[in-house]
Amino acid sequence: MNPMMKYTLARLGLFIAAAAVLLVVPIELNPFLRLGIALIASAILSFFLLRKLRDDVANQLADSARDRADRKEKLRSALAGEEQD
Repeated sequence: MNPMMKYTLARLGLFIAAAAVLLVVPIELNPFLRLGIALIASAILSFFLLRKLRDDVANQLADSARDRADRKEKLRSALAGEEQD
């Protein structure tokens, strides 16, 4: 599976878990405030718990950027008339 999709699903799962916990806790808070707290809590948790997935996404993006730069350079040299092996 694509690392970006794994990371996105993991972030969504963390948010849903945090929201479920906060919505079940019997305290008097606006539901939107609870969801906001769940959003902040899931962002903090993902910073610590999803480091490997985040690194995988960063590596994937760096590889694709490097591939695009290589293709761009090959195209420029081909358009300039330079031969490459």
